[in-house]
Amino acid sequence: MKASVIHQYGGPDVLKYEDYPDPSVGAGQVLVRVAAAGINPIDIKRRSGVMKDFFPIKFPGVIGVDVAGTIVKIGPGVEGFAVGDKVFAYADQAYAELCTIPAAILVKIPQGLDVIEAAALPVVTTTGYMLIDKGTGIKARQTILVIGALGSVGRSAVYTAKQRGAVVIAGVRKTQLQQAASIGADQVIATDDESAIAKLPAVDAVADTVGGKTAATFLGKVVKGGVFASVLGPPSNAKDYPAVRVVPVFAAPDLKIQTEMANAVVNKKLVIPIGLKLPLSKAGEGHAAVEKGDIGKVLLTA
Repeated sequence: MKASVIHQYGGPDVLKYEDYPDPSVGAGQVLVRVAAAGINPIDIKRRSGVMKDFFPIKFPGVIGVDVAGTIVKIGPGVEGFAVGDKVFAYADQAYAELCTIPAAILVKIPQGLDVIEAAALPVVTTTGYMLIDKGTGIKARQTILVIGALGSVGRSAVYTAKQRGAVVIAGVRKTQLQQAASIGADQVIATDDESAIAKLPAVDAVADTVGGKTAATFLGKVVKGGVFASVLGPPSNAKDYPAVRVVPVFAAPDLKIQTEMANAVVNKKLVIPIGLKLPLSKAGEGHAAVEKGDIGKVLLTA
């Protein structure tokens, strides 16, 4: 098969489109012909070597965790799936024409969802859901601020918080205020507007997807006993707010969450914008685009 292969850590140019051995299929696994793989920040961190101490690549290797496609082979012991099923998953080694996936983390694509566009969903929707559910634990009628609400994870967090009956404030940049009006939040605030921040009352929780100075600023807006949940770790000033519970959030495959969020997309209750679709052979170009930012999800079609 063809794959986007990495032989060493480095920039986007280390992704080489070349022949790579077909994956084998063991017990409890299925072989999927990949329709598309999504690019995520974790892919970029792995490629660059930032995560080599925690999530190393065995060279030559293939990365990618968002995948969608069609089952072409089923391993021993797999039930509930058949050859020809359209599926998606939060898996591994997705930047390839073929991908072996444990059946236990595989989800059937609901009717009405395009198989290529399904590849945009696994990581970001699961992360956004867990940021609210496991991170903030927000309840009905409580108020939550989602920082970076226009990003894919942020949109998923806004949707999930609204489903729980929370009052949701979308935190975005000034240039994004008009666009943010369409994502279903109750209010919108510019996170780069000091006067607006000063007027913001304390909130019960913050769901952070951007980190840095913005996270440090809004940690001070959480009520005593409230929660600051982040996918990027504690803010630099966390020690200054001992009365706020700071919760790091790490996503993992979850079939229930992925099914729920995919159905929300089908029913047009949640929109994950796709900014660019490229052939797998241009994975490096896709990584470069993601690193520049403000593009939406980038998909690699196999």
